[in-house]
Amino acid sequence: MTENPVQQLADAGVSVWLDDLSRERLITGNLKDVMEHQGVVGVTTNPTIFQNALANGDAYTAQVAELAEAGKTVDEAVFALTTQDVRDACDVFRTIYDSTGGQDGRVSIEVDPRLAHETEPTIEQAKALYAEVARPNVMIKIPATVEGLPAISAVLAEGISVNVTLIFSLDRYRAVMNAYLTGLEQAREAGKDLSTIHSVASFFVSRVDTEIDKRLDAIGTDEAKALKGHSGVANAQLAYQAYEEVFSTPRWDNLAADGAHKQRPLWASTGVKDPAYKDTMYVDELVADNTVNTMPEKTLAAEADHGTVEADAVTAHYGDATATLDAIEALGISYAEVTALLEDEGVDKFEKSWAELLTGVQAELDKASS
Repeated sequence: MTENPVQQLADAGVSVWLDDLSRERLITGNLKDVMEHQGVVGVTTNPTIFQNALANGDAYTAQVAELAEAGKTVDEAVFALTTQDVRDACDVFRTIYDSTGGQDGRVSIEVDPRLAHETEPTIEQAKALYAEVARPNVMIKIPATVEGLPAISAVLAEGISVNVTLIFSLDRYRAVMNAYLTGLEQAREAGKDLSTIHSVASFFVSRVDTEIDKRLDAIGTDEAKALKGHSGVANAQLAYQAYEEVFSTPRWDNLAADGAHKQRPLWASTGVKDPAYKDTMYVDELVADNTVNTMPEKTLAAEADHGTVEADAVTAHYGDATATLDAIEALGISYAEVTALLEDEGVDKFEKSWAELLTGVQAELDKASS
């Protein structure tokens, strides 16, 4: 009997995390079901996911009424609602966390996106989220903005596991890995047990294709069209090359000797945006050892149904990936401009979702108070 492709991913060293969380999933037992029967070993959330969850259904009505009666502000209410979901999800995944020594069974919660360009407030909110969830398997998501980098190090230095999000460029990814190593060094100096600290670096994939494909279409030549749908995977493959380089240095070896874990690359934004592309391409073409692929449910279902898993789909393609990005640059498409734009858009998108979340919760608080 042929193994399910999701099991093949696990065999190849890929952890499958679900990119979605809601109170409804928790109440109905759906989250436990995808863990027990669909090979999911972790969960990621972001402001857009929470906004969608709270906008649909009435699963949050009772807690909102309690918060309104207690006189909570909208910010306090959102903090309570989101941390409750993450705490409960952590409990669902605790057995996996225990059985994998803390590598998986993780649930991520993101700092308020309005703080993306503020270092100290990010640090303070990361610590507050960690304390409020009060579960060892929570991961705090911090965006990889310039201002986020020192926050990443500072939060890791406290012994808190971090999911670094919104990484688009190779240069920024290298800076993220440096921030991780710095954080571990600071944690060691503070007497923390490095073996308890874990981190993933969320490298976004499909959005790179969406933006570059648009520019290739505008050029319109056969040469340009032939490059469509290749930049996202190429970028991520070169990120894995950078990961291999950084985690084979004497600096890393020194930390590893004290029990540190490698910061795993996490492939994010893996739902295919262009229906012309195979719906599992951002999974199948990025299979590599010691990685995470966080998938929306639609992508997870597609992978389980017809994914094609090769044990290592990445390390033999560094030359091709470099050639792809070079060819795109040669057509006048600036990699630096595209990745900077995507970071700005990513932060802006999460800020807008957060604003909608606040508006929605405020309306529910007002209704409960009337």
